[in-house]
This record gives sequence, C-alpha cells and structure tokens, in this order.
Amino acid sequence: MVLRARTDRGRDEWDAVLRLARARKAPRDPAMRARMVEMSWAGETVPVIASELCCDEKTVRRWLHRFNRSGLEGLEDLGGQGRKPRIAQAERSHIIALVRRLPPGRPQRLPDGGFEAEDEAGPLVWTLDALTDAAREDGIEIGRSQVRRILLAEGVRWRRTRSWTRSKDPEFEGKGHGSPASTPAHQPARQSSAPMSSGR
Repeated sequence: MVLRARTDRGRDEWDAVLRLARARKAPRDPAMRARMVEMSWAGETVPVIASELCCDEKTVRRWLHRFNRSGLEGLEDLGGQGRKPRIAQAERSHIIALVRRLPPGRPQRLPDGGFEAEDEAGPLVWTLDALTDAAREDGIEIGRSQVRRILLAEGVRWRRTRSWTRSKDPEFEGKGHGSPASTPAHQPARQSSAPMSSGR
C-alpha cells in the first residue's frame, strides 16, 4: 500500500502546512517535514520525496506516519520517547490570533468621534514581549523564543521594541541640539596689532 499524507482535517491544517513548508525563515527541519507532506499531497511517492529532499526513505515514512497520526504537531522535533509537544496546535493558533488583534493599549475611534483604548496600560503595538505576556495571561505557558519561532513558522510579522527618540506627533518636542555647557569656553584675549607704547 502506498503511503500518503492524509487530507481529512480541513482547510486550516492544509493552509498551516503550506505556510510552514514555504516559510523562508522557519526552522529548517519542521519546514522540510512540512514539505514532505506537501509533496505527498501533490501525489509524489516516498522514493521521489526522499530523492528530491536528499534524505532517507525511512525518514520520509516516519514523518508522514507522524503527520497522519498527530497532524501538524507530529512534525515537531521528537524530543524524547513519547514526549508531547509543549505547545499544542490550539495554543499556537491562539498566539497567531493574538498578533492579528488590535493591541489593547491602542486607542480606537468611538462613534462619537472620541478615542478609547481597551486597556490604557496595555501595549500600543505587539512586540515579542507583549505577545508572550498576553499569552501567559490567557493561560499558555510559553517563552519569548517559542513565540518568535511560531510567528516565523507562520510567516507573521511583529514589531520590534524601539526607543522613542522620535515622534510623528506635531506637539512632540525633542531635546533640540543638546543642553549648553555649564561653563562657557574661555575666549582668549584679542591681540592688538598696534605697537605698544615704550613709556615715552
């Protein structure tokens, strides 16, 4: 019987596998495993997939079997015998949904023309730190590096934290050219070109 990657879990899984297989900055191994699934969906056999990806047929069979059993989670690194992935697919999807939401600290225009933020103390933009904190508040135990890997695998962009040295606000006043020195530089006495009197 020819081994094929299953196709019975719906469009969401299909799209997630394709994004991982084609992501330029995704971790190499999971991306290659997703590529195995993509090629199997395209009708390629195990020997052809192994030849195309320069790997062993046994390796292709192992990852196709894991995908058929566990879906996208099955393409994660094995880690240890029987060990489950730390972040479930539902939690990964929740993090992706977070970054697509308006940050709670960003003001929204109200029907009366005013502005109000969901949480004035919340982040104005999504950064890795802000996403990690939000995920933890929602009960997902995850680290910053894991959030970064998930976003890279999904091809999602986020904003890096930057210092606020510049602003587009017209009322924002910068520090100008810097504060003056506390003691002005001593100016040397000007030399006269006229001859000095000899006392006559």
